[in-house]
Amino acid sequence: MSRAAQAAVLFLLGAVLLRTGAGDTSLRYVKEALRPLLLASGAVLVATAGATAWYAHRERRAAPHGTAHPAPRVSWLLLLPVLALVLVAPPALGSYSAMRAGTALQRPPAFPPLPPGDPVPLGLADYAARAVYDDARSLDGRRVRVTGFVALGGDGTPYLVRMTLDCCAADAQPVKVALTGRVPPVLNPDGWLEVTGTATGRRTRDPVNARPVPYLDVERARPVPAPRNPYADRER
Repeated sequence: MSRAAQAAVLFLLGAVLLRTGAGDTSLRYVKEALRPLLLASGAVLVATAGATAWYAHRERRAAPHGTAHPAPRVSWLLLLPVLALVLVAPPALGSYSAMRAGTALQRPPAFPPLPPGDPVPLGLADYAARAVYDDARSLDGRRVRVTGFVALGGDGTPYLVRMTLDCCAADAQPVKVALTGRVPPVLNPDGWLEVTGTATGRRTRDPVNARPVPYLDVERARPVPAPRNPYADRER
């Protein structure tokens, strides 16, 4: 690989990172807060490509004909991440991953009062934490609306799930809520549902890690499109 080829590969990789970071595709890989770093990395690679091309031009002018030394062939490995980003665009993690990992529900530091409204829109992890660690006290007498994708347990138990992450999809873990009540008779795994219902106080145990999973008594459920950001930040 010549320096000119190196510059081309660096430019291509940087351009792909910039394109990925500028759109919602990046949300399949990293949390939204890291998008500026992804864009900065792409900009650095593009700038490096420009500098490499300039040095290659200087070398061609300064060195006698035929004396330039090519760069190591291992440099072609830089094409692998480019091909991975261009040719392989994996979907967000779904029910297959969720049912092979234990629920990652964590206790929040506090349970602030719910805002007014009926039903109250809540993040799925927020609902699950209130139902488990607050014994549903802050949910008493309130209808809630939560959104997640469908997963089915090995025993047929329907779950509403949201994958949460700290940094990127590699550390994603599920938060699960079991469904009861007026559950739709036909459920499509990985399909997204907006569910309106109430807390029941009932719990089950995650079959993977035996941690508590709350139930939601479904009053109404309707299919919705997958959200722009399929992941949720892990609560601290």
